[in-house]
Amino acid sequence: MSPLDFFEIDVFATGAFTGNPLAVICGADALTDAQMQAIASWTNFSETTFLLEPSNPEADYRVRIFTPTEEFDFAGHPTLGTARAWLELGNTPGTAGRVIQECGVGNVEVRVHGDTLAFATPPLKREGPLSAQEKDEVCATFGVDRQVLIDASFGDNGPGWKLALLDDLDALRALERPEGSRLKVAFAALTGGDDPAYELRAFTPSFEDPVTGSANGAMAQWLRGRGDVPPRYTVSQGTALGRDGQVDIADDGEDIWVGGRAVVRVRGTLDVE
Repeated sequence: MSPLDFFEIDVFATGAFTGNPLAVICGADALTDAQMQAIASWTNFSETTFLLEPSNPEADYRVRIFTPTEEFDFAGHPTLGTARAWLELGNTPGTAGRVIQECGVGNVEVRVHGDTLAFATPPLKREGPLSAQEKDEVCATFGVDRQVLIDASFGDNGPGWKLALLDDLDALRALERPEGSRLKVAFAALTGGDDPAYELRAFTPSFEDPVTGSANGAMAQWLRGRGDVPPRYTVSQGTALGRDGQVDIADDGEDIWVGGRAVVRVRGTLDVE
């Protein structure tokens, strides 16, 4: 197999190396599922994507999204980073400023404004409030005082997030990922300012994610339903990990758009034996 184009994209970045890195393997149609999973395990990024020819005639490309251990139907920063890689290859979308990505949840629209991209958050696969027992489990697992938890909900758009809204920014910043937990929870709290309006932290069973498009999208959908947010606001994420990610949320009355900068940091080739 000929070497494949390879990118590392800094997604939701506010400066060099401040966002969430993504590895993108291009022209990966000949790779097997096992090869894709092995490569994603080897890169060891939170996600690695594989750029493929679309099977849907309305899509510009198809993507498969892998963590080091599993495949996702959808994820946010991989969507923006893959769109950036596709454009960097010299591709032109059928409609100016509008890229259509095919993935496990169907077609997802990505809007392009220079080095800033935004995706339309797909419908939630699961939503609705957590039970009292489930809220207690989240609080006990992460050491959160139950009185600090305003509310909690399912917000699964692919990765399977639970969402928790806290009324104490210090409590959010003090969170630590518990060893041995199987919960996947995104926590948010108001900052007390306008830009960013919220700070968010997202924990998987294996790591804290630096900057998370899917969780921010699900959180925005939930907060809109609660009547908590204006049509446009920004979210800070990653400071606990030494990052400085920013996510821009825009609600046009129909879709919620999750956006940020996606910048190429590495471009080369990947040899696949």
